[in-house]
This record gives sequence, structure tokens and C-alpha cells, in this order.
Amino acid sequence: MAEAEGAIGTGVESELDEEDFAFSRSYFLAKETGGASKRKSAPKVSDINPVDEQVLRTTLSGLPVKHGKEIKTLLNSYKDLYPEWLFELRCCLGVLTYGFGSKKTLLEDFATSSLTNLGAVVINGYLPSVNLKQVVLALAELWWAQSHGRRRSSAREPSGAQSMEDLISSLDEKPTKDVESFVCLVVHNIDGPALRDTESQRYLGRIAACSAVRMIASVDHVNAPLLWDKKMVHREFRWCWHHVPTFEPGHAAQTARTALTVLQSLTPNAQSVFKALAEYQLAHPKEEGMPGNALYGMCRERFLVSSLVTLKSHLAEFKDHDLVKVRRNSEGQECYHVPLADDALEKLLQELN
Repeated sequence: MAEAEGAIGTGVESELDEEDFAFSRSYFLAKETGGASKRKSAPKVSDINPVDEQVLRTTLSGLPVKHGKEIKTLLNSYKDLYPEWLFELRCCLGVLTYGFGSKKTLLEDFATSSLTNLGAVVINGYLPSVNLKQVVLALAELWWAQSHGRRRSSAREPSGAQSMEDLISSLDEKPTKDVESFVCLVVHNIDGPALRDTESQRYLGRIAACSAVRMIASVDHVNAPLLWDKKMVHREFRWCWHHVPTFEPGHAAQTARTALTVLQSLTPNAQSVFKALAEYQLAHPKEEGMPGNALYGMCRERFLVSSLVTLKSHLAEFKDHDLVKVRRNSEGQECYHVPLADDALEKLLQELN
């Protein structure tokens, strides 16, 4: 009887052990399965559907400008600095502005309000390319008109045939007593992609050191001072630094680069239509734009479009990406215009070709 009870007890214990084992096994299997399912359900970058570019552009363009009144008030407050900037320029110093936001509107307002009695040349350093010789020629012509224009002089008027060295030397002449003693060079984004190479900065330093030139400029990058050595800073540019954050967007700085990116994503036919419009604009700089019928005729001759509907679809795509603007000329015709400076447009065509 005792043996039977012992056998029964052993059987019950073995059954309990098996149940415990089964429960433990089930528990850990459940944990393992749950962890695997969680890992599988974790989101991946490839699973994310990107927002359509056109939808994103449309949404961003519809966003209201934030703090518009505050920004305008801030810009107006900087007008109190204009007399100080002008005084520094008259003291043979350079004015360099820095801070968050585009300073283009601020510097242009200073030039139009405080430099009206002086000649001024503007460089848009944010463009892909800048012709420094054309800038120096414009400064030399302006200076010659101020210093020699109202009196007879044996000095030769500057011309494009002269070398860069001769043009810079002409800006180092001593002024007469009866004329304003300098001309101004306004440089937007002096650390921009077109000007940040060593050669361009050397030329800008030499221009700023000329006795007939004063420079006012803006920088955007925090490491911009690394472009200059001690000689350039203290003996050529002679900067007076001014912290003037504007919090204004700098859309123009990226326009040419963005246009190239967008065009490269379009069809070859669409690119060819854009080239036709851009070439016409460069060949007719004084016109308000290219009339739609003239563009259609040119595209038909080049076998770029087969119908007006096709052309309109291309133009609609250009307008959606802000590559083309529409305006009416004096005759009431719709004209198409690429909102880029000539230098930027030429560079853009070179990149496309």
C-alpha cells in the first residue's frame, strides 16, 4: 500500500513538473514571439512615403509670413545706424554686417537713402558666378565720371580693353578737392559661392584698399573670417563689424541652384523649351519678356512641341516651380520671363548643356 502511495506521489510530482515546464516554455516562447513581432512592426525609412514635391512647394508657398510687423520694425530701427556707417566709410573704413537673416534689403535701403550723392556698384555674391572685372570696370567708370567728368582732363576714360591691374590702379588716384572723394561697393554675401575662392578675395581686398573705393558688405557664414589673413583684415578691408540680425528669408541666394536642380528632374523636351526662353531673354535684355506666340513659334521650328497644349503644360510646370514668371507687356500680350540675373542665367544654361 505504501509502495502504491509512493508511486502515485511520484506520478503527481512528474505531472506538476511537466506543467511547470510547459508553462515556462510557453511564457518564453510568447516573449520571444512578441519581441520579434515588435521588431518587425518597427517603422523603416523605406516604409515612409515621401511627400510629393509639388504638394510640399504649394503648402510652403501658402504659409503666412510670421512676425512680419516685428521684422519691419526691426529693420526700421537699423536706420539709426546709417549716419554711423556713412561716417565710418568717410573715415576710410569698411562696414561689414552680420547676423541671422538676409541683409540684402537693409544694405540696399542704406545705399538708396544715404549714398545718393555718391556712386555705388552692387555685387550679388550669392549668385553662382560674378565677373569681377566688370565690377572693377563699373567702379572705374563711375570714379572717372566723378573726378574727371566735369573738367577737362588728359586722363583716359576706363574701358573693357584695359587689364584688371590698370583698372585697379585708376581707382587709386588722388581725388580733386571739388568732388566727392570716393565711390562705394556694396557686396551682398561676400562669402558667397561666387566669391569665397582665394583669388576673388584677394581682388576684393585690393579693391577695398583703393583710395577711391569704400566697401560695405554682408556675411552669412559663421566661418567667413577664415577667408582673410591679418593683412587683408587690417590694411585692406579695415572692417567695422555690425551685428544686425534681420530674420528675413534669403530665397534669392538659392534661386539659381534650386532652378538647376528642378530642371535636371524634368524631361529633355521641357529643358529645351526652357533653354529657348532663356536664350531669347539673354538676347533681348531690354524686353519685358518673350511673348507666348513667339515662344510657341520658336519651339515649333525646333520640333520641341507639337501643339500649343504641350507648350502650355511645360509652362505650367515651370510656373509651379517658380522657374518662369508671367507679365503683360505694353501691348497687353502675356510674356514669359525667367526671374534670374543675366550672369546666373548664363551659368544655368552652361550647367544644363
